[in-house]
Amino acid sequence: MELTGAQIIVECLKEQGVDTVFGYPGGAILNVYDALYEYKDQINHILTSHEQGASHAADGYARATGKVGVCMATSGPGATNLVTGIATAFMDSIPIVAITANVGKTLLGKDSFQEVDIAGIVMPVTKHSYIVKDVSKLADTIRKAFYIAKSGRPGPVLVDVTKDVTAARYEYTPHRPMPVGREGEKIKKEEVEQAAKLINKAEKPFIFVGGGGIISGASEEITELSRKIQAPVCDSLMGKGAFSGENPLYTGMLGMHGTKTSNLGVSQCDLLIVLGARFSDRVTGNADTFAKNAKILQIDVDAAEINKNVYVDAYVEGDLKEVLIRLLDKIEEKKHEDWVAHILEMKEKYPLRYDTTQLTGPYIIEKLYELTNGNAIISTEVGQNQMWAAQYYKFKEPRTLLTSGGLGTMGYGLGAAIGAKTGRPDKTVVNIAGDGCFRMNMNEIATAVRCGNQLIQIVLNNHVLGMVRQWQTLFYDHRYSHTILNDNVDFVKLAEAMGAQGIRVTKKEEVEPALKKALSSNGTVVLDCWIDQDLSVFPMVPAGANIDDVFDEEDMKKDGESI
Repeated sequence: MELTGAQIIVECLKEQGVDTVFGYPGGAILNVYDALYEYKDQINHILTSHEQGASHAADGYARATGKVGVCMATSGPGATNLVTGIATAFMDSIPIVAITANVGKTLLGKDSFQEVDIAGIVMPVTKHSYIVKDVSKLADTIRKAFYIAKSGRPGPVLVDVTKDVTAARYEYTPHRPMPVGREGEKIKKEEVEQAAKLINKAEKPFIFVGGGGIISGASEEITELSRKIQAPVCDSLMGKGAFSGENPLYTGMLGMHGTKTSNLGVSQCDLLIVLGARFSDRVTGNADTFAKNAKILQIDVDAAEINKNVYVDAYVEGDLKEVLIRLLDKIEEKKHEDWVAHILEMKEKYPLRYDTTQLTGPYIIEKLYELTNGNAIISTEVGQNQMWAAQYYKFKEPRTLLTSGGLGTMGYGLGAAIGAKTGRPDKTVVNIAGDGCFRMNMNEIATAVRCGNQLIQIVLNNHVLGMVRQWQTLFYDHRYSHTILNDNVDFVKLAEAMGAQGIRVTKKEEVEPALKKALSSNGTVVLDCWIDQDLSVFPMVPAGANIDDVFDEEDMKKDGESI
């Protein structure tokens, strides 16, 4: 059947099983939005308050559901407003397809109104970017975009379509989506056998899980590996939920704000088994001394990540789930009782601690965990709020923590929460933010209200840029250059102005009633929680230091320092 390019785009979205698109219209993309009007009973479009909110919502939808998230924007500033969200998805290997429309083909390259080379701009932060200037190539390009986004190591793909292509007519023939297989053919038998030998010889094994554990759906295999060789497990920020935070062998996050048990355990083990992690600088600290007493075995789908940041003793390239299925058959069931006893002793000796005499971020998050039984989807912004959420909410399942790990994007969480709630409406969804981050994209509260679903926004309001201030305290001799937010923004009034319910919390005893009220609400609730500006995230490893140089407030008191 003959359709316009705009109709072909929407038909291709239907082919790919897309049920929701997040976006913002404009002149160049009007034909596509007109087609969406025709298909409004088949594809749900969520109008965000800003294009960046649309890209973060598509990202949150993808993280929460495992599907490809889709966002749309018009040419020029509409398209460039997607870039931060696209880069966020790229750094964390999240599959999204961004569709933009550009000026007509004859106007390209002439500095036309709202013209930018968006395909060129996003090239470094996408798996692939296309510009379609021929309607006959449109459908196949959309199909390729979805295949690339979800195959191998996932990531974002951008398709830019000139306005004349969206208006042109062409014969459309429906196709089934190209099947995406796991990267099993890359797995080499000799690599698996070498990995099994290392594991079978180890006396003090430690497992480190990254975001690949989530992406590959390998939670069951990771849990079985830990059980079979009696190995403790730590994770990166992106790996949370791949191994249950309630499992006794779980030791917490690794790295700059990881637990002492994880950092010391990895430094003392004789084999570190790295599953779908890329050795970020926030994890390794000084890469030259990382896991200094251990052989390192890395399993990853992306060959480019092997021996990139840390040299390893052995590796297996391939889909993590597929590799572990083969590996589990070759390893011996083994007890490491002395090693596990040592790790459990460290867990008891070095628990996470915070000031219990006042209202704090950790207290609020622990209470949230208690009241939700650990079953909520948590999105976060970036900074102290993010680290406290990672430390004090025990993530039991994959796809329940949505956070910007690699790029560290302030303003990410609220859009992501909207995307997650859209994709998984049965789940309680909570975004945890600092006041600095919340101000970045707080206009998306209006979007959340319009969507009509329950969504909870917690603002840990310390009236400063908390993590930056913490660094200024520790490393810049208390010189608080432009990190104090001393204006009079009232988040409760702001919430009410946008149609949400606002609740202010200033005392510990107000936390539980406020959370219960929010959890029982059917709409959007903003909790404005006032905490002290000098609260800090501990434990901590200074940038570039060895991870076993981890310290907390107790250590600082012993050394005669204070913050």
